[in-house]
Amino acid sequence: MSAKMAAAAFLLAFFASQPLLARADVVTVSEARQLREEVRDMFYHAFDGYMQHAFPRDELRPLTCQGEDTLGGYALTLIDSLDTLALLGDRERFGSAVEWIGENVRFDINKTVSVFETTIRVLGGLLSAHLIASDYSTGMKIQNYDDELLHLAEDLARRMLPAFETPTGIPFGSVNLLQGITSTAGGGTLTLEFGVLSRLTNNPIFEQVTKNAVRGIWARRSKINLVGAHINVFSGEWTQKDAGIGTSIDSFYEYLLKAKTHYLMSMPLILHSSLLKLDVAYLLFGDDEYLFMFQEAYKAAMHYLYVEVNMNSAVTVWPLFNSLQAFWPGLQVLYGDIAPAIRTHAAFFSVWKRYGFTPEGFNLASFSIQSGQRSYPLRPELIESTYWLFKATRDFRYLDAGRDMVASLQYGARCPCGYCHIADVESHKQDDHMESFFLAETVKYLWLLFDLAAGPDNIVENGPYKYIFNTEGHLLPATAEIALANEHCSYLGAFCRDGGERDAFTGISSSYQEANDTRITDSWMQPSSSPSEAENSFTTSSFIKGFCPALTHDQKFGFSYTADKHITHNVEPANQHQSHSAIMISEPLVMHSAAIDKSYSSQYPENPHRDEGS
Repeated sequence: MSAKMAAAAFLLAFFASQPLLARADVVTVSEARQLREEVRDMFYHAFDGYMQHAFPRDELRPLTCQGEDTLGGYALTLIDSLDTLALLGDRERFGSAVEWIGENVRFDINKTVSVFETTIRVLGGLLSAHLIASDYSTGMKIQNYDDELLHLAEDLARRMLPAFETPTGIPFGSVNLLQGITSTAGGGTLTLEFGVLSRLTNNPIFEQVTKNAVRGIWARRSKINLVGAHINVFSGEWTQKDAGIGTSIDSFYEYLLKAKTHYLMSMPLILHSSLLKLDVAYLLFGDDEYLFMFQEAYKAAMHYLYVEVNMNSAVTVWPLFNSLQAFWPGLQVLYGDIAPAIRTHAAFFSVWKRYGFTPEGFNLASFSIQSGQRSYPLRPELIESTYWLFKATRDFRYLDAGRDMVASLQYGARCPCGYCHIADVESHKQDDHMESFFLAETVKYLWLLFDLAAGPDNIVENGPYKYIFNTEGHLLPATAEIALANEHCSYLGAFCRDGGERDAFTGISSSYQEANDTRITDSWMQPSSSPSEAENSFTTSSFIKGFCPALTHDQKFGFSYTADKHITHNVEPANQHQSHSAIMISEPLVMHSAAIDKSYSSQYPENPHRDEGS
């Protein structure tokens, strides 16, 4: 039996063992408002517990009401909570936290820290809060703020640069902030934070090192476009060749798409006959290399990665659901692949329904918790995917799922000073830890879910910018300063670093569209027949005021990609992704669940929110 057939058999058996979700009482708009306020109270129960019992240490021990330093000893939870405070509109505590961090946090400390965790939690938190605190249009501008968080972010990133000094460009996993000494293996999913920092400081080094790291990993992919879990940063040899979408690999896929998506502006979308069609496409401003890599990686993942497989042979390694994989449906929504996102989410949520939480590992062969992986450390991934699917579909089943998640956290994880890790999802035994991402992500996505249903009142939905969330849930806005790179400002009215406006149409072929024509031609919507056509269909361009010509992928980077002759693709129409632009959902898709997933059609009627209003 082939790897794909075996994996499919595991999943079919798993689905067959799970009854469709019973019809729950529908979450009404008024109940959504109540749940939104309940989630707000959850945040402050945990945040106040941290401030009273753990601050300025990194994290709270919520059972014993004590603090512990887990990363660098610089008030990690406070930094990780900054943009959640802003999202909730808490101007007083947001301002006080920004002021304290600016005056007291320093990174010239003799601590060896994780490059990845420090980047997504601390660097991402500082940059997000800086962009909110320095901008009047966010409604959270701090009057006396003088870029203190940006200066801290730049100092921190400079102290992590030695980690990238490897023969492959792939960084070490950790670095000493004082001495610049690095150790152990690392990864390459740091592009959003370092890229934003380069644009804010006008220093390209941060973006360059992270792009080199991504290229270093992608260049060592297998012939079937899969990457393994661990790599030797000196030799470039894979030390663990298990490929998947979970532990050690998840955010690699996420950042390939988001590094591209960060340069896009949001437009309405329409779903018709189960195929995503763009009436008005997103305007592409950024680096197409990331999107090309994501398309190839995503196609391979959808073909092979039902479970963990060997990156070279695609032979099944583990028939295992890993809790970190639950981010995947949300990523599929961002890519516009809604139908499989719905099915994947349903499978993951059925595990939550079985135990009240998702264990770190669930064995699809035995339909039981994987040995040694019984815990639930308050992870946000399934909640995040639930938010994105509701945002894309406005299907009330995702509000029902969110309500169940709130109930589980309230009755199973709430403890005296915060929320506890669940040591065993069957017994619901609590563990005395609360990671900072509970406030940065888990509660944030729950609050956004119910706020969206109740009638959104936050900077993500109603603010001046479109936002990308980093993998820690931090808000990064697509402002002109961030979204438009220097080489993409050759059209009329573009943002340029030199402060001027460049000649819009010098050298532009007359075959391109007129200056103010924002329509997308039919040729952009046709599936590409080869990788080279897909590549050329995503040339660096803008349809807002003229067309910005650019070098081809081969010309810019000196190499090309060819189709792997060993892969035979049998892709359903909904999975033909070469014609996709990466998307950020800002308005509900015009759709019905039955058109996407007939298995739910008999159990879920038309969304009552359409009648009740929001």
